[in-house]
Amino acid sequence: MFDAGPAAEVGYTATEDGRWTLRFVRDLRHPPQRVWRMLTEPGELARWAPFTADRDLGHPGPATLSMIDGETATPLPAEVRAAEAPRLLEYTWGDDLLRWELRAAGDATRLTLWHTMADRGMVSKIAAGWHQCVRVMELGLDGTPHPPVRGRDALHYGWADLEASYRTTLEP
Repeated sequence: MFDAGPAAEVGYTATEDGRWTLRFVRDLRHPPQRVWRMLTEPGELARWAPFTADRDLGHPGPATLSMIDGETATPLPAEVRAAEAPRLLEYTWGDDLLRWELRAAGDATRLTLWHTMADRGMVSKIAAGWHQCVRVMELGLDGTPHPPVRGRDALHYGWADLEASYRTTLEP
């Protein structure tokens, strides 16, 4: 059974260009340097993220992030815009923008993801997806790894309940 862990602190805002930014915050019991490796190294990303990366994301420049759904990998262009280890990582993923901020809290990390998207209706869905992915990352960091939860497989790991919960939290 997949333990989804606690709900993340979430919110969203409208951007000046008519898009929407989800704010997703989780506290992890590991130092920023370790979390940074999970966010940037291809081998680590493959253990938890909804995509694989064709290179280390720890430095600016173009990359390809391939969205995984079962046996299907859909490559999407990406551009790492900022990489300031171990505190800030920002990159495009297709038409979306992801900004990961890591703040030390003693020996732990306060992780804040800002995910900017075009469709406001996707905010709770994306929150539920990141919840599952970040939980898998956390389990790996804790030494109790779980296979990545990606694509349609997410439905078998409580995604619908998470989405409903985040929808309730995020709706005005």
